Amino acid sequence: MIDQKKFHDCLRKAGVEFITGVPDSLLNDFCLYVEAELPREQHVIAANEGNAIALAAGNYLATGHVPLVYMQNSGIGNCLNPLLSLTNKEVYGIPMVLLIGWRGDPDSRDHAQHDKQGRVMPALLELMDIPCKVIDKDEENAFEVIEWAVKTAREQSSPTAILVKKGVLEKGHKRAFVPEDSLYGMTREDAIACILKCTPENALFVATTGRATRELHALRDQNSAGHERDCLNLGAMGHASSIANGIALGAKNRLVVCLDGDAAVIMHLGSLTTVGKVGSTNLLHAVLNNGVHESVGGQPSAGFNADLTAIAENAGYKTVGRAVETEEDLKASVLELLASDGPSFVEARIRKGIRADMPALKIIPSDLKELLMKNIRQGA
Repeated sequence: MIDQKKFHDCLRKAGVEFITGVPDSLLNDFCLYVEAELPREQHVIAANEGNAIALAAGNYLATGHVPLVYMQNSGIGNCLNPLLSLTNKEVYGIPMVLLIGWRGDPDSRDHAQHDKQGRVMPALLELMDIPCKVIDKDEENAFEVIEWAVKTAREQSSPTAILVKKGVLEKGHKRAFVPEDSLYGMTREDAIACILKCTPENALFVATTGRATRELHALRDQNSAGHERDCLNLGAMGHASSIANGIALGAKNRLVVCLDGDAAVIMHLGSLTTVGKVGSTNLLHAVLNNGVHESVGGQPSAGFNADLTAIAENAGYKTVGRAVETEEDLKASVLELLASDGPSFVEARIRKGIRADMPALKIIPSDLKELLMKNIRQGA
């Protein structure tokens, strides 16, 4: 793995003074380094990648320094518009360096949700006229690529990109979480198990990107239940509630439960207003808030800085007026909300972490889709 201090020192030497982005597992140790070492005015974890592009653009306009935006390649979808209609040299011509974790790199095995994006990534950047180079574990080459990226961005008044392969800016394991890290005793798995027990057996579940999908899947197995009532949102971070809303509109006779995360719901917060406007009475939206981007390394989210319950209530959800912190309170809140005229929302404050023996998620998405659709058609 490339030394993080040397990597960042190279960026600074090249003229990068402002860094923003959305954490990624392939950039894990870089993200942790800049979060620990840089003051808030020099590093901002954004709600989504499009926000980060605009934030970087604003900082450039104020300072004239080339900024850096980091992301997983899946985040390119969130920033296509600002990249093409704001920073492009045919519009405002704003230079910046995109540091992109290359999930689905054709040279590495990856999950289904990353494969397609990984294959098209270089071609997509080329189509957007964003010059790109790849870095691997060769430190000297990586530093040369940084210098090229900043220099080219400045000279062309346009974004450039660095694709980062696996193992270059992450050690291959995430930072461990210990009980002292959290004020809360309930785990995400505890919360999901509690919600499963409180809801009808035929309720449909949509689980957000990351560890919630693994835990829901494992709990179904543990309870000798099938997976035909579950939609596991493997990619498309931040869109679980919209998927759930769509299902609720099409399966009005079934309760639909969205198991969401704090960073995920914040990424596309506007979707809450759509849920409130549509008013699906058969939708329960549960945000399991641990205050971090846990699946990609534990960088802090804005989950504990915002009153998500108040936001949801003002968007049109029924709530219990506060976040819950215990399984007993979660159970009481879910039962109260199920008796109300939804859509309903509950925020559970939880501990960080996942148990060490949690099984890996091994599914074929298309098979799971067919099971779910058949179950809905049968009204089971």
